Amino acid sequence: MRPVDEVITKNPDILSGTPVFRGTRVPFQTMLDYLEGGQTLAEFLGDFPSVTREAAISALEQAKSLVVSQLG
Repeated sequence: MRPVDEVITKNPDILSGTPVFRGTRVPFQTMLDYLEGGQTLAEFLGDFPSVTREAAISALEQAKSLVVSQLG
């Protein structure tokens, strides 16, 4: 699993500091909204081709790890 800062970045000059996938202007929250809305990861990746499958999976793994560590 890649470190989260290799996948997600915050920069005040990009979307006012919204966390985005590194090298894109695609907010991480957008992927979560897609999944929450019942769309698949493949649909998200199709709509946002600048995000790689590897980056999306890594970001989800990091999010899962953070949630699990907070519960443990």
